[in-house]
Amino acid sequence: MNNITVAGTLGKDAEIKYMPNGDPVASFSVADQQGKDKPTIWWACQLFGKRATSLAPYLLKGGAVTVSGNVSEREWQDKEGQKRKSMDIRVSDVALQGGR
Repeated sequence: MNNITVAGTLGKDAEIKYMPNGDPVASFSVADQQGKDKPTIWWACQLFGKRATSLAPYLLKGGAVTVSGNVSEREWQDKEGQKRKSMDIRVSDVALQGGR
């Protein structure tokens, strides 16, 4: 397993969607700022189950969080048909770091 822990800032409010079996999934992005001379890494995060619905109201844009979970690579096509890759985190733990 590829485990990772990322501390950063939420890029948007968490969005709840439901899987075909009815299980909730909270999707949100975390900005991992590497320093002033390095680019920011954006991580797409998914939190599953009951914790998704209970934590989503607190996962608000601009909030500081630390997330831990498994990393997966996803391939997709953009609007222009170009093949893209992204690194996603299937979140197992979330720690709110204060903020609003």
